[in-house]
Amino acid sequence: AQAIFDQGTHTAESGGTMFALEKLAARAPRVAGGLRPIVSSAPRRAIYENITETIGNTPIVKVNRLAPAGVELYVKCEFFNPLSSVKDRLAKALIEAAERSGELKPGGTVVESTSGNTGIALAMVCAQRGYKFVATMAQSFSVERRKVMRMLGAKVILTPASQGGIGMVMKAEELAEKHGWFLARQFENEANPEYHAKTTGPEILADFEGRRLDYWVTGYGTGGTFQGAGRVIKQARPDVKIILSEPKAAPLVTSGVKQDRKEVLGQWGAPASGHPAWTAHPIQGWTPNFIPKVTEDGLNLNIHDSIVLVDGKDAMQTSLNLAQKEGIFCGTSGGATVKAALEICEKAPKGSVVLAMIPDTAERYLSTPLFAEIDAEMNKEEIEVSKSTPSAQLEG
Repeated sequence: AQAIFDQGTHTAESGGTMFALEKLAARAPRVAGGLRPIVSSAPRRAIYENITETIGNTPIVKVNRLAPAGVELYVKCEFFNPLSSVKDRLAKALIEAAERSGELKPGGTVVESTSGNTGIALAMVCAQRGYKFVATMAQSFSVERRKVMRMLGAKVILTPASQGGIGMVMKAEELAEKHGWFLARQFENEANPEYHAKTTGPEILADFEGRRLDYWVTGYGTGGTFQGAGRVIKQARPDVKIILSEPKAAPLVTSGVKQDRKEVLGQWGAPASGHPAWTAHPIQGWTPNFIPKVTEDGLNLNIHDSIVLVDGKDAMQTSLNLAQKEGIFCGTSGGATVKAALEICEKAPKGSVVLAMIPDTAERYLSTPLFAEIDAEMNKEEIEVSKSTPSAQLEG
């Protein structure tokens, strides 16, 4: 961690660095349990060998103004990962597993379907390790995601929006078979939940060691966080209730209808068709138009206690509320998860502690309905503020 120094404290007259630290410690504000640490940030390693080493160990932050009285609500902010989403964990897991198995050779090409965040994360890891990356993505997902992937050196192949997740998955499968590329299989690959079992789950348990935790709330995209972190939390603390959430417009798990699956390139589990309970919804990154095998495997473990359905408009409003009332700048999926958590808070006994996952940053949604009411130009109130003093006013 970086020490804080007043200007001029590190001098020969003052006795150097150690004396400066002693002086700061002597006048540091006192907090419960002793002195406030003389640091400007949480303790961390100072130097990393490459960007992928910074993945994980994301902070848990208390929600102070949105939660009802008598209940504590916290969020785990996965946008603190280097490319700003929980999928950084997934990308590192899939690439490292493929390297260990020999499926991915030096200089090889990785191909994967993505709603954006997985593609961005894979593009980052591939760029760092010298692999080529090709993403297949439905045309309906935000334009900024395409641009970020391309800036990271990826190729982005768009598929028809009408075919949803199934279309982009099929395209990735075809490209892998045609060109001999490594298919990452985020929706079926066991390396996905295993990485969360080794990192995300233990991080939560460590942060709440010796503290109350009653509910853990998550959505699902691939289901890696749900299955991997969920089973570790449930095993270590069986009293914690695990709440799975999904869109009200796409209640795939809630419907009870099984997902049809098929074999692709010698491996079983890919979706064979779209799920009949799916309809279009605005919560990008949540619930493709099929139930991923990773999610289904988590459901078969019976680790979740209940399911909460979330309306897309409520998800977006909660994202806006988090930004404007808490300073927590998250995407629609984060708003959806926190909306589900707030519903749990309303029903939970007094004194309960709830933790919700926030998968990514709001910057991934600038061209989506989440920002529909956020103008680039000044509004009437802002114009009035500008006119309240005479200088530097725009004309017209």
